[in-house]
Amino acid sequence: MPYDPTKMADWQISEAAEKNMPTPDQWREKLGLQKDEVIPVGRLCRLNFMKIMERLKDRPDGKYIEVTAITPTPLGEGKSTTSLGLMEGLGKRGKNVGGCLRQPSGGPTMNIKGTAAGGGNALLIPMTEFSMGLTGDINNIMNAHNLAMVALTARMQHERNYTDEQLQRLTRMRRLDIDPTRVEMGWIIDFCAQSLRNIVIGLGGRYDGYTMQSKFGIAVSSEIMAILSIVRDLADLRDKMSKITVAFDKRGNPLTTGDLEVAGAMTAFMVESINPTLCSTAEYQPCMVHAGPFANIAVGQSSIIGDRVGLKLFDYHVTESGFAADIGFEKFWNVKCRFSGLKPHVSVLTTTVRALKMHGGGPKVVAGLPLPEEYTKENVALVEKGVANMVHHINTIRKSGMNPVVCINAFHTDTKDEIAVVRKAAEAAGARCALSEHWLKGGEGALELADAVIEACEQPSEFKFLYPLEMKLRDRVELIAKEVYGADGVAWQPEAEAKAKMLEADPKYADFATMMVKTHLSLSHDPSLKGVPKGWILPIRDVLIYSGAKFLCPCAGTISLMPGTSSDPAFRRIDVDVKTGKVMGLF
Repeated sequence: MPYDPTKMADWQISEAAEKNMPTPDQWREKLGLQKDEVIPVGRLCRLNFMKIMERLKDRPDGKYIEVTAITPTPLGEGKSTTSLGLMEGLGKRGKNVGGCLRQPSGGPTMNIKGTAAGGGNALLIPMTEFSMGLTGDINNIMNAHNLAMVALTARMQHERNYTDEQLQRLTRMRRLDIDPTRVEMGWIIDFCAQSLRNIVIGLGGRYDGYTMQSKFGIAVSSEIMAILSIVRDLADLRDKMSKITVAFDKRGNPLTTGDLEVAGAMTAFMVESINPTLCSTAEYQPCMVHAGPFANIAVGQSSIIGDRVGLKLFDYHVTESGFAADIGFEKFWNVKCRFSGLKPHVSVLTTTVRALKMHGGGPKVVAGLPLPEEYTKENVALVEKGVANMVHHINTIRKSGMNPVVCINAFHTDTKDEIAVVRKAAEAAGARCALSEHWLKGGEGALELADAVIEACEQPSEFKFLYPLEMKLRDRVELIAKEVYGADGVAWQPEAEAKAKMLEADPKYADFATMMVKTHLSLSHDPSLKGVPKGWILPIRDVLIYSGAKFLCPCAGTISLMPGTSSDPAFRRIDVDVKTGKVMGLF
């Protein structure tokens, strides 16, 4: 170690590192776990979190470190790579370190973006299992979610075909009187399948289902995935599973998975998935993988369960937030930490010279197309203009009371003068700043970052939420828009405002989390506005209700729960060595 990522693909580095990857028994010994706390799954293992938490309940928590980013290009700026590199750097410093990351979806893996395994020498292994289903959590979520749709559509067919007397006599079911025009839930599949966004189901005869319009979303957009990321234990999961709104009846009342008497069976699919899966970095620091919810309609974080376990097992526990600090960090700060009761110490703001050049007025960056030369040659002026975006995010982190550390995720095209501009601006804004070459050099390249994080962890932090839970929904949205995004205010469309007023008037929604929905490609709602936009108003067009997860999702713009597959997807380059059975070409 380290390997040469300029000559080896990520899957080749993973394959080489896996030769010395600890076995489940070796992990048990290394982490000081009991035999019944490790559940082997092939060459991997799950961690029995309830048993671990019971045994270690009196052990003090370690340092809690979150990784976020500036507003990214469509290529992403390397949060997962930074998270893994930081673990490796802390490991090189002799620290007891670990972390928890989200599980990647098969949709991006087989499309343009690829997996969330990091890259180069800052890589999560085994990458093939990680990228292709791991220990089956997403499959379990698909089964649980689609079972709810089976229950709904079967019920609609039976209620159409039978009288009230027949329903009671044959099945002891009461008539739910489901409104077929107000079915909220759809089906899910773990691919980017645009042809399934709008479908018609139930064609045929009276025993072939109920004919109506329906839809598919990608698996990680399921409310069940969101629930998995925020529950504290199995009892909490079972309770939330029964409260998912599936449809409305013809009088406008919500109908839930509990009403369909399907929540217990849904939970049965999820029993094993409540336990995190243990993987590792390419340098063998332990890293759990658990949950993988959308960062827009959901919290965009790995699980609270994973963080609770990690803070007991490790002296330094690293987690990551989806998207940039205006979305992922804001939800970590005001939602995840409120649900978990955990207090973080440090937020690492992943920054690239490439993204700062884009915010400084550089040409459009398009995934799948070569970068314009402004991004591959020195251009200090673009960096100087773009650092305002980074400073804005630093200021957001400081509002939480957490200590910010800027990580300059180094690319080989970055120059000393460009890096100097970033460092000067970060330190002037009150953040520690470290240049990190973890992609190229692994832990050795992340020592400056590790030292900055260790130092920041020793500094007192005064963690505080942006708003109290008692604050009304519209006031929360106004505060987030102004303090986090930099908007001048909020403009509610009439239907959205009427819905917000209804939700504010109903006490059962008072403790629901506010889960903002907007683009991750700009601080504003408009992805074309880069840098730090000024003089704009955040439009809210709707509020989505996720009653099981207890989320209210104000929508600033449209969002698709089913991405599309591109014209040049990753699956074209993935194959199998038929002699060894090894997957090739993932990255």
